[in-house]
Amino acid sequence: MFKISLLVWIVLGTALAGAAVIAVLAFPGLADQAMKNIPRAVLIGFTLAMPLSYLVARKIGTSPAR
Repeated sequence: MFKISLLVWIVLGTALAGAAVIAVLAFPGLADQAMKNIPRAVLIGFTLAMPLSYLVARKIGTSPAR
């Protein structure tokens, strides 16, 4: 299950980090200090993806085989 979780984390972390960067750039108040806020957004995106990837991997691992 760890291997599945790691693969899901890579994909999900990239997607969440990208969405967070877009959110930083979309708001003028956050975009004013983009050099500080973009790395924070990426870190938050990848960190948030860790527990979510575990949940997704657990769902994949418990799905019935066809």
